[in-house]
Amino acid sequence: MAVPKVAVVTGASRGAGRGIATALGAHGWRVYVTGRSIAESGTADLVGAAGGEGIAVPVDHADDRAVAELFARVGADGSGLDLLVNNAAVIHDELIGAKPFWQKPLGLADVLDVGLRSAYVASWHAAPLLTARGGGLIAFTSSPGSVCYMHGPAYGAQKAGIDKMAADMAVDFAGTGVACVSIWMGILLTERLRGAFEGNPDALAATAAHAETPEFTGHLIDALFDDPRRDELSGHSVIGAELATRYGLTDEDGRRPPSHREMLGSPREPSTVVLR
Repeated sequence: MAVPKVAVVTGASRGAGRGIATALGAHGWRVYVTGRSIAESGTADLVGAAGGEGIAVPVDHADDRAVAELFARVGADGSGLDLLVNNAAVIHDELIGAKPFWQKPLGLADVLDVGLRSAYVASWHAAPLLTARGGGLIAFTSSPGSVCYMHGPAYGAQKAGIDKMAADMAVDFAGTGVACVSIWMGILLTERLRGAFEGNPDALAATAAHAETPEFTGHLIDALFDDPRRDELSGHSVIGAELATRYGLTDEDGRRPPSHREMLGSPREPSTVVLR
C-alpha cells in the first residue's frame, strides 16, 4: 500500500482552508487540519469522504506553544511532512467597508499576528520536517491585495508580507528541495459568499462566473507539488488562475476562472540580490 503524502493546512475550519484540505483529500493526501473550531467543523470528515485521511487538530495560531505541539505531533506520527499550507488568518467582521482604517476597529490589525506572524511560526516548525524529507512545499494563500488597495492597510500589509515571506524563505531553502510559493486566490465561492446571495440566484450566478471554488486552490497545490519543475516557481507569487493554465486544470463544471491581472495588478517580482 502506497504511503500517503502528508500535509498540514492551517485555518481549515471554513472557507479557503476547508476547500484546500478537501481537494487534497481527493488526491489521497493525509491532511492535518487546524483551527480553533476545527473539531466541530467537519473538515476532517470531508477530507476522508473525498478519499484522503483527515486529522483534526484544534490550534489557536496566536498561541506559539499550540503550534509547536502541532508539529511535534506530526513529527511523532512518523510519516514525515511533505506540504504546509499557510492559510490561517483573522478576518474581522468589519474588514469590508469604505471607511478609512482609523474609523474601523483596531482589531483589524490582528491579521498581522494570525495571518502574517503565524505563517512564519508554522513555517519555522515545519522546516526541519520538510528538509528531513529531502523536498517539499510551503504554499501561502494570498491575494492581489498585496499590490492594490483592498480592504485597508492591515489586510494589504499582511498579503504583501506573505508574498515577501515566500520569496525570502525560498532563498533560505535553496538546495534543500523545499519550494515556497505564494498563490493569489480570486473571489472565493465560500459558504459565506453564497449566503450573501441567498434569494438572488441570478446575482450569484453572475458572480460565480468570475469566481473560484475553495477547492480550486487545493487542486492547484497538489499539481504544483507534483511538478518536477516546481523549483522554477519557488520564491514567486503566482496567480492561481494562471497556474491552472500551466497545469491544464479547470474549476467546478469545467470553468476557467479569470486571473484579474489587468484589473487588479501583477505580483511583484523579487530582487535576485541576497545580502547576508
